[in-house]
Amino acid sequence: MYNSRLLRRTRLRCEIASTFFLLAAGAAMPAHAQTSQPPAAAPADGGSDIVVTALRRDTTLQTTPMAITALTGETLTNAGVTNIADYAKFVPALRIQDNGPGQRRVSLRGVQASGEATVGVYYDDTPVTGSVGVSSDAAGRTADFTLFDVNRIEVLRGPQGTLYGASSMGGAIRVIFNKPSQDYEGKVEGQMQTTKGGGFGYFVNGMVNVPLVPDLLAARAILYRRDSNGYVDNSFLGRKNVNDYTATGGRLMLRFTPAPNFTLDATAAFENTDAVSASWNPLVGDYKSAAQIVLPYTDKSQLYSLTAAWDMGGATLTSISSYQHRKSAYAADDSYYIGTYRTEARCAAYVNGDANSPCSSGQLTGYYGYIDSLSPAAIYYPGSTKDFTQEVRLSSSGESAFDWTIGGFYQNRKNDVTSEDARADKASGEIIMPVEIFYRREIFDKLKQVAVFGEGTYHVTPALSLTAGIRYFDYSKTVSGFTDIGWTLIGAPVRPLNTVDSSENGTLLKFNASWQANADMLFYATASQGFRPGGANQVIGLSADLTPYESDKLWNYEVGTKLSLLGRKLTLNLAAFQIDWDNMQVSGRTTNGAFSFLSNAGAARIRGLEAEAFLRPAEGLTLNLAGNYLDAKLTEDQVNDSVVAAGRAGDRIPFIPHFSGSFGVEYRMPVSSSVDFFARGDVNYVGASYSEFRATNIYRVKMEDYALANVRVGFELPESDTGVYLFVNNIFDSVAINRASMSSTPNSYSATSAAPRTVGVNLRRHF
Repeated sequence: MYNSRLLRRTRLRCEIASTFFLLAAGAAMPAHAQTSQPPAAAPADGGSDIVVTALRRDTTLQTTPMAITALTGETLTNAGVTNIADYAKFVPALRIQDNGPGQRRVSLRGVQASGEATVGVYYDDTPVTGSVGVSSDAAGRTADFTLFDVNRIEVLRGPQGTLYGASSMGGAIRVIFNKPSQDYEGKVEGQMQTTKGGGFGYFVNGMVNVPLVPDLLAARAILYRRDSNGYVDNSFLGRKNVNDYTATGGRLMLRFTPAPNFTLDATAAFENTDAVSASWNPLVGDYKSAAQIVLPYTDKSQLYSLTAAWDMGGATLTSISSYQHRKSAYAADDSYYIGTYRTEARCAAYVNGDANSPCSSGQLTGYYGYIDSLSPAAIYYPGSTKDFTQEVRLSSSGESAFDWTIGGFYQNRKNDVTSEDARADKASGEIIMPVEIFYRREIFDKLKQVAVFGEGTYHVTPALSLTAGIRYFDYSKTVSGFTDIGWTLIGAPVRPLNTVDSSENGTLLKFNASWQANADMLFYATASQGFRPGGANQVIGLSADLTPYESDKLWNYEVGTKLSLLGRKLTLNLAAFQIDWDNMQVSGRTTNGAFSFLSNAGAARIRGLEAEAFLRPAEGLTLNLAGNYLDAKLTEDQVNDSVVAAGRAGDRIPFIPHFSGSFGVEYRMPVSSSVDFFARGDVNYVGASYSEFRATNIYRVKMEDYALANVRVGFELPESDTGVYLFVNNIFDSVAINRASMSSTPNSYSATSAAPRTVGVNLRRHF
């Protein structure tokens, strides 16, 4: 496998040279017809004219009475954004725990916990789900597609239970793609970069838009490839830059317009990822790992959607059918955990069945030989997720005294995952293929849910509006599993197929009042609910009282204002909120520490302030500021009849800093009749946080605060929409740890972080 990676690297370097030659040739091509749907750009008045669809109908950003950040396609391009971790810094209270591709945990406003996702993620109107894994932790593996040819991103802060349903208890993220148009259009982008202490990286993106049948059918195709050699060194194996990463993907989109008031959009998207874990051990050194295993991650994601929109005159009927299929596999190093069994006491308990009956010399030799034969070993988790969703909604259109949306939603999700211990090669650390398994269990998780919802806004006067919404949900979960290869050493014998069920129904409410004092001043107040489903644990053999767990819910109370000042050169948005979170889903572990499970215990209160400011003091100059303060604490001990978890009243919620914020400045000026100079700089600050609730927990890790600074400069040819840029990310080479944890197992201190200083060149051409 190691040799195959070297061959692949050599081949890719040849590919990149030829690809950039083609890009350079493309940059010299004459400009063709421009698209009729360019990326939405923030207007000079600070953003009040940006149209968003967060309320399931068209509204402008500054007249939408909710906390929402809209990042336009132009902003994303100018900042070099390619994934969710890149744009999180622009959004108040958006937190990403980045364990690498496909293993990102997303939270908004401090609503962070194991279990189902707390933030809904949508591509257009299609919800995507993370794979649940063996610990029912779908939130830890949020699906993520590379961002290219994006119209805008809308981040809705605060629970969106009525319109978006389950798993949007902290908020929702909507990535809106550019759609096929009736113009010929193309776009190419390439980038080369190098990382301090690491290797070479690149990406190549391409898009073409073609009208297939005039005024009837158009197609838009996107392809991209990303590659990086990594920057984490493994001192145990003597290997450098082990966290390499490759992603290949694309989209094919068709728009069928048989009538002026009817559109049918079909999208097929895929992304294949081949990567290695970027985690490292701070006790070994910065960006150093002592893992005995090279931890692979593979992901093949497919997303299909069919969206029909019919403008009926006074109302629009929308139907969204979608299907997600994701096959992934990831691994964890089990070698050090196995090593904890290499003691005389463990021998006595395993061989003689009594820790007080010591092993003889021969027994001890044989037992140690057995333990040594198991290492190095990886816990390998191959699995798949299949998720079908259907939503139908009817929304009012046009201007009237009453705006409304009603609809229904259906979801059928199936997760299959295998947990197996497999041997690895001692020299290379690669998992031996085909896998040599000495333990295996199979888990099958099925979730079905239906919901009906409605939301209406009554405009009491042209300035005063009142909104109420309700959602009824009904879900059921079925978990089945068996162990066909037992491992008595850790208390996991062979077990037959076993099935457990859980179900629940209920309602979610929303109330909002807004006052548009004048064209430049909006005030609003909101009370809204959010929830996420409960379920049944996937630990086969767990006692009956630990198997089921319930949904958890919260109320969000919020006031905010949206202001346009200084002749609309300054846009200022402020929000203050309190979240009361009840019946929290918490993580526990079995007594031998081998398996994790979920239960309900405790409550939390989160209080926060958010601010966004956009200032355009002069032609070509833009400044933006975003920041938040969060006080996220438990208000009850995490204790119930089934589990005594770590948290106690007053403890801070892990991984949530008190302060975070960003500042950016962007400047563009002409240097000739055909060339503009472009410069952008931004700084992102994240405060300190902790990995565990209790200050007395000996495994509590502090993640220090950090600041990341990036700069990007270049020249643009506006007439041909061409740009060449030089960029430096993490200018001051900060060690920015965003997630860390530790346990009783040796070498268990694990951290993930932003990449070290990265320097590169970027070229784009739109024609």
